[in-house]
Amino acid sequence: MLSVALALAGSLGLTSCSDGAADSIDYAVDGTLISYNTNTVAGAASGGPQAFARVLTGFNYHGPEGQIVGDHDFGTISVVGRTPLVLDYEINPSAVYSDGKPITCDDMVLAWASQSGRFSRFDAANRAGYADIATIDCATGQQKARVSFAQDRPFTDYGQLFAATSMMPSHVIADVLGLDQGSVTTALLKNDGPNVERIAQVWNNTWKLTPDLDVKRFPSSGPYKLDSVTAQGAVVLVANDKWWGAQPVTDKVTVWPRSSDMQDRVNEGAYDVVDIATGSLGTLNLPEDYVRTDASSAGVEQLIFAPQGPLAAVPARRALALCTPRDVIARNATVPVFNSRLNPATEDAYGAAETTPEAGLFAVGNPDAARAALNNQPLTARIGYQTPNARLAATVGVIAKACAPAGIKVEDVAGENIGPLALSNNEIDVLIASTGGAAGSGSSGSSVMDAYSLHSGNGNNLPRYANERIDGIISTLAVTSDPKELARLLGEAGPILWTDMPTLPLYRQMRTLLTSAKMFAVSGNPTRWGAGWNMDRWKLSQ
Repeated sequence: MLSVALALAGSLGLTSCSDGAADSIDYAVDGTLISYNTNTVAGAASGGPQAFARVLTGFNYHGPEGQIVGDHDFGTISVVGRTPLVLDYEINPSAVYSDGKPITCDDMVLAWASQSGRFSRFDAANRAGYADIATIDCATGQQKARVSFAQDRPFTDYGQLFAATSMMPSHVIADVLGLDQGSVTTALLKNDGPNVERIAQVWNNTWKLTPDLDVKRFPSSGPYKLDSVTAQGAVVLVANDKWWGAQPVTDKVTVWPRSSDMQDRVNEGAYDVVDIATGSLGTLNLPEDYVRTDASSAGVEQLIFAPQGPLAAVPARRALALCTPRDVIARNATVPVFNSRLNPATEDAYGAAETTPEAGLFAVGNPDAARAALNNQPLTARIGYQTPNARLAATVGVIAKACAPAGIKVEDVAGENIGPLALSNNEIDVLIASTGGAAGSGSSGSSVMDAYSLHSGNGNNLPRYANERIDGIISTLAVTSDPKELARLLGEAGPILWTDMPTLPLYRQMRTLLTSAKMFAVSGNPTRWGAGWNMDRWKLSQ
């Protein structure tokens, strides 16, 4: 639900660079940096959200507890109707991109069209909420819009929409296609098939991060802008001189992606801020002047089964799940076993509704039951994850040892580029990752949003799971606030999902935040935006 705006007080409220402050900060994340567009399937699962939360801003952002916070520098939202839900959005009149072009409602139309599921050519990760919008009233070039939801679809977490990193610059698409911005908006609103397909191709492919990119196609709407991409894949952000709000405290932030030498660089103190999954880099020998904080994320580490190959069949999935010792894996991660698929983001009473008797069959490894599920036939499963990740390497080892007596051969096929696309490309049979296939948290912070990863229409439904009743439950959860009805729906979904086994939840991913003792205003975040949610307030003392 939309929270009231949070005043960033105390150390989080630093607004200017004081004497003795460094002019640059090195920030390491645990994903790849492959796309400026973090709304595609691969982009949402990447480290992009951690990098660009203060580059591509929106009406809201996710605060340190994962809560929705209104970004009034960007604009305001007013509720003008409840049945149906009608919202008025007003972009700050001073809001411009770093190339000087105004931020307009055309960008909102593009965000809706690309993520609503109405146009199949867009490679969008999540359609939650956007699919429930009936109309967007937008006069092209204007900074106001009225968003009307369908009569029976009052999306409860509407604050998640049109938020940080969700809106891409529509004028860039117009420039690439040789159109004016109004023509892009008109094509989307009028469902002009051929032009929509062209727009989708540009939206899908234009914003890839490579050292030779044309920075003119990557304008910023936040306090930082993209300056360059290094040969090592690091993203260099610099202060945006067109930003109309408080200027960032530090002039430059270099965001470093996961790499094979990351553990050594962390131990050497090469980074000022490190935001990674706990245990992913194995044993860390931090310099004395570093501070470590471990906290729970909103994402769930899980086995995600491929839509094709030997693990496409339900009996094979159930067999692998039956011999997987979830209790041992969770204990090694020093966290409890996690059972919820449709209420994953927050710790509350509702998640327990999915822990049905069926879940008990998969609490501990049972190779005899796994062998029976396969009718004594052998099975080979290629399990992948993004490297380096010491914890997940150990997890695959535990699964391999436990499943061998069942006649299941587990192969570790991890790699630096393993992620959601590896599943669809038949490179692996199982992906171990967090929500949406992410190496990091992957979570939106909203169970309503995250549950859509098992909706048949969603791009980040990586197993391509399709169950009409589960679709109906997910859709109803998105517009329901009655506690009893929420519990009933989750209780109904539990037996179906434990039987069909599209994924196998393991445990809630823990996060480790490492900071130099000379860093100020850095705060963790349980969502996929991570510590980068307020990087414009970061300060490194000399």
